[in-house]
Amino acid sequence: MMNNANGHKGYDLICVGGGIMSATLALMTKILQPNINILLLERLDKVAQESSAAWNNAGTGHSALCELNYCPEKEDRSVDISKAIKICNQFEISKQFWAYLTNQGLIKDPGSFIKKVPHHSWVTGEENSEYLENRYKVMKDHFMFDSIEFTKDSEKMKSWFPLITENRDPEEVMAASRIDRGTEVNYGSLTEQLFHILETEYDTPVHCNMEVLDVDPDNNVDWDVIVQNTKTKAIEHLCAEHVFIGAGGGSLLLLQKVEIDEKEGYGGFPVSGQWLVCKNEEIIKQHHAKVYSKAGVGDPPMSTPHLDTRYINGKRELLFGPFAGFSPKFLKEGSNLDLFKSIKTDNISAMLGAFWHNLPLTKYLVTQVSMSFEDRMDSLRKFIKDAKNEDWEIKVAGQRVQIIKKDDYEGGKLRFGTEVVSSKNGSITCLLGASPGASTATAIMLEVIQKAFPEIMTTPEGLEKLKTIVPTWNTDVHETLFKECLGKANGALGLD
Repeated sequence: MMNNANGHKGYDLICVGGGIMSATLALMTKILQPNINILLLERLDKVAQESSAAWNNAGTGHSALCELNYCPEKEDRSVDISKAIKICNQFEISKQFWAYLTNQGLIKDPGSFIKKVPHHSWVTGEENSEYLENRYKVMKDHFMFDSIEFTKDSEKMKSWFPLITENRDPEEVMAASRIDRGTEVNYGSLTEQLFHILETEYDTPVHCNMEVLDVDPDNNVDWDVIVQNTKTKAIEHLCAEHVFIGAGGGSLLLLQKVEIDEKEGYGGFPVSGQWLVCKNEEIIKQHHAKVYSKAGVGDPPMSTPHLDTRYINGKRELLFGPFAGFSPKFLKEGSNLDLFKSIKTDNISAMLGAFWHNLPLTKYLVTQVSMSFEDRMDSLRKFIKDAKNEDWEIKVAGQRVQIIKKDDYEGGKLRFGTEVVSSKNGSITCLLGASPGASTATAIMLEVIQKAFPEIMTTPEGLEKLKTIVPTWNTDVHETLFKECLGKANGALGLD
C-alpha cells in the first residue's frame, strides 16, 4: 500500500463490487503479478448477494449448448452459430481457470459449485422442429458441438426428460437436441471460494459495507475513490491507479459520475425476474436436465423459457422461468429512484430511441407483470402437462440492467449481452449488461487486464503463465487444442 501527497491510501487497483467479476479479475491479476496491490469493496455485508447469488441467476453455465437465441435463423432458414462458438469458447476458458485453481489446490472441492447436467433444446411444431434440425446439422459439423444428438422420437425424449413427455398427445410434433457435457454452476458458491482464496493465499480481503459514492480524477495518482461506510457513515478517500467497476446493475450509475468521454450516451433498462420453484421432492427427482425452448415471437432473448435442474446450498432444486417483471431499481437491494437518476442529457435521446424501437419489449413486460400465479402455472404446463399449483411457488430472482447505447440511425439501441467500457488509457474500466455474464467472466476479465495492465500480458513470463492457466485464450482454437483442454478441465473439475 502507498500514500499519495494528500496522505490518502493508494492502490494499484480498486475493484468495486463483491461479485464473480471482481473476484475473477482480482484473483487472475494476483496470480499473474502477486505483488500488485488490490482493494476490493462491497456495499452489502457479504459477497455474492446480487447477480452472482445462486437464486438470482440461471446458473446454466452458459456455453451455447442449449440456448437457442445464440443461434439465430437467417432469412434463408439457415442457422448462424458464430455467436454460439464464441460463447462456448469463453465458457471453456472459465472452466480452464477453475481447473487451474483446482490443480493448484486452491479450490478444494469443485463439485461444490459445478456439476454435470445435460443441456437440451426442445421445441414443438413443424416450423420450430425444422429450425432445430437445421441447427443440429450445422453444430454437428463443428468440433465444439460434435457430440450433439437430435431426435424427433418421443420415446427418446422420454429418456432425456420424462417430465416433459408425460401425458402428451402422441401426434404432437416435437424435436429435441442434447449435449451430454452440459454443466450446472452455482456462481454464488464459486464467488465465495474465489474471495476466500484471495484472502487466505494473497492477503487480499473484501471490505464489506463500503459503498463507492464517486470516482474523481486525482493529480497525484489517477483516481480518487470516495467511499462511505454504510454502517458508520464515515467517508474515506482512496487513491488508485486503476479502478474496475463491476457492481452489476449499479455499475451504470457509478460510471455516469466518472469524468471520461467513453461513458457518454449509455443508459440502462432494468428488468427484474421470478422463478417457479418446485416444492415436491418426488417431482424434482424425475428431472435431471436443463431444457431450453424458444422465446415467443417478438419476445426478447431474456424470455427464453427453460426447466432447470439446479444445485443450491447443497440441495437439488427444479426451477422454471424466468418470468420478467419491472422495477425501477438497478439492484435487488437498490433504490426505486435508480432508473430516474440514470437519465442524463447525454443519454435521454438514446433511451427514448431504444424505447420507441423496442415497443414489443414494453408490451412483453406489461404482459409479464400482469401475470397471475395461475398464468405462470399455465406457462409451466406447456412443459409439464399435469403440473399442479400446490407443487410450485414463486421466488424472486435478481435484477438486471440491459444496456442502452447511442445509435446514429435509431437514436438508441437496447443491447443484450455484456460490454466493457474503458477509458483510453485503460485506467478505469466498467462492465455493463447481463447474460451470458458470469459464465464468461474469465474471458471478460482478461480483456480488462489487457486494457488496464498490458505490461502483464506482453512479457514472455506473463504470456507463458497465461497459456498455462487458460490455453485457449486469445488464440485460434483448433479441434485438437479444444478437445485436449476440454478433457483436462473436465477431469480436474470432476465432470468426466
